Formats: sequence, structure tokens, C-alpha cells
Amino acid sequence: MSDMEDEVLFEVTKKHLETGLRGIPVGFCNTSAVDPTKGLCYRGLDIASLCRWQPERVMYLIFYGSEGSSEEIEKFSNDLKSRAFLSHKTKKYINALPREGTVMQILRCALGIVSMVEGCGNYKEDALNIMAKMPQLVAGSINHHAGWGQTPESNPDLSLTDNFIHLLNFPDKNSSLLSEAMRLFAVVHFDHGGGNLSAFVGKAVASGLEDMYGSLIASFSALSGLRHGSANMKSIELVKQVRALLGEKLDEKELSTLIETWLSEGCLIYGFGHAVLKVEDPRATLLYDWALQHPQISKHELIETAVFLRKNVPPLLQKKKKMSSPHPNVDAISGSVLSAASFDYPEYFTAIFALFRSVGIVSQILYEREHAREGKGTPILRPRYIPTL
Repeated sequence: MSDMEDEVLFEVTKKHLETGLRGIPVGFCNTSAVDPTKGLCYRGLDIASLCRWQPERVMYLIFYGSEGSSEEIEKFSNDLKSRAFLSHKTKKYINALPREGTVMQILRCALGIVSMVEGCGNYKEDALNIMAKMPQLVAGSINHHAGWGQTPESNPDLSLTDNFIHLLNFPDKNSSLLSEAMRLFAVVHFDHGGGNLSAFVGKAVASGLEDMYGSLIASFSALSGLRHGSANMKSIELVKQVRALLGEKLDEKELSTLIETWLSEGCLIYGFGHAVLKVEDPRATLLYDWALQHPQISKHELIETAVFLRKNVPPLLQKKKKMSSPHPNVDAISGSVLSAASFDYPEYFTAIFALFRSVGIVSQILYEREHAREGKGTPILRPRYIPTL
């Protein structure tokens, strides 16, 4: 056994139990990493250097592990476009789903339908098909849940994010502004390290040799929770509530009183703090900068309020809650950007998050099933629990 294999990575003591596996190494992740001070990187490239890339180029980087030539990226993009269509039978079953639940419940059912009707049982092929079909699946689930009518056919002449906007039937669409906002939203949400809950759960389920679709359904169940993918929805509720209570003047003293009241009532201040980061989330920084550089939305009341909170909430949390890392995370601004760019439907933000995060999840599942341990794949997950009987 080599010295590297003998290296002690972490010492587990009793105090580490029931702490959410925070900091405890369980495997390798080659798609992305989150550094406490530098933030997110994909395949070794920091997110700031990728923020102007087209989504398909970033997807190629994450999925294949290299930047790719223009010819390789074009071939990859064309392959996804050829796979992007859902069968008539699949769409018929999805449109028959009840609307009473949440859109994430519909999306999970829709994934199950695609698995039954169109799945092939090959991890790589199913991963490529999922990445290609997710815009239509998510748009179709949103349109169905909202009652926005029949989802249009996928348009292979458009980019992944523009095609998704094309597939959404919401009223008062500003396609040109939303196009750039959605592109940036996609790029910063594709992946976020190996230990984020949705990726971890998907890999855990796949370790039992469940197929790619079933594993992703489990991932989306994890992502639906308020501590994970639904935090963006709660964050924009916070922004709107602050605006309604403080009005246009956005007084710092009034905010301090408001935050103190919410904290005393046990309320969470969504959009601030992070399990890993010790600085402002670089993804949030990119979105703040983008919003402030666009005159069409820089004066929008949601953007103004989000920027006001960016400046004033961290010191309040540091003082009143003794938080060591009270800085804005991506959820503090992402929803406000989508809303200001004409998609003001927070109840669907989690589904959009799921659309883009699926890229990282299926890439990580594929690695663990077909490449880890020199191609043998990881064994079934079986952690030890200490009996208390």
C-alpha cells in the first residue's frame, strides 16, 4: 500500500456524530470543488473565469473533464440537440399528472415516466439523454403545473438556455434580457462539489445499482428541501418582505430592528451563510455584478433591496448571531435576478435549479459507477451507526 493510501485524512471522534458528515471525507470528486476562500471551480477552473462561457461549453468541461476544441463542443452540442425531444407517449403521460402538488413532485414523476418509456439502462447514455431532455422536462412540468398551456416543441437551433426560455409559456416574457440572466444562472449552478446533498444522495442511491433516472429522482427529492434547492425561493421571499416592510428608503436602523426580531423568533435569514465558504460566494458576486451592470434591471426594486441586504445583513448576523461566515451565498441574489429579468415566479426557481444542477449530478454518478476504483465503481454505501440500545 502506498504512502498516499496510508495517509490519515480525518480522525472521527464521538463529537462528529450527527453533524451531517460535515468535513468527513467519503470519496473523490473530479467534476468540481468548493474552496472556503476561492469558492467554486469546475475541473480546476474558477467560476469567474467561466462566467462568459456558453452553457454547452461548460457542460462539456464538467462531463468530459477537458475544455474541448470548438469542433468537439459543437459535436457535443449537436448530440444533445438530437436527444432533446420527448416521445408523444411520454408527453401524454406527463400532461396527465395531477397539478395539486408542487412542481418538483411533478418533475420527479416526469423523470420516472421518461425512465419507463425512454430509459436505456446505460449510465452514460441515460446521462446524456437526461442533460438533453431536462429543458423540455422542466419547462413541461412548469407549464403543466401553472396551467400555461401546451409546451412547444424543442427548438434545436437555440442554445440550451434559450431553448428552455422558448419552451416556457409564461406571460410578459422579456426573452433578450432573460437569455443572458438564464445563461449565467445555469453556469453558476451546474455543480457544487461532491458533498452537496443532492449529489451525495444520488450517488448513494446509485451505489445500490439503481439506474440514472431513479438516482436523479432521489437527488431531486433531496434538492427540494428548504435547506438546499428551495432556499432560493425562500431568499426572494425575504427580499420581497424587506421591501414591503421598509419601503423605498431601505433604512439601516429599521433593518437592524427587523433582523433582530426575526432572529428572536427563530427565523432563518435565507441567502446568508454557507457550510463551506468563509467569504461572499463568488457565484453571488458574479450575479450582483451582472445585475448592477444592466440598466434595465439595476434600479429594479428587488435588485436594489438585494444589494442593500448584501451590505447590511452580514454585520448584523455577525453581531447578533455570532456567525463566523454570514456572507451572501448565491441564493441571496439569484432569484432576484430571474425575477427582475421577467421570470417572477419564485415557486418554480427550485425546478430551474434542478434543471442545471442535474449536469453535475449525473456526471458525478457516472464517475462513481463506471470510473472510480479503476473502473470497478464504488461499492454500495454502508456507513456505520453506533447503537444506543
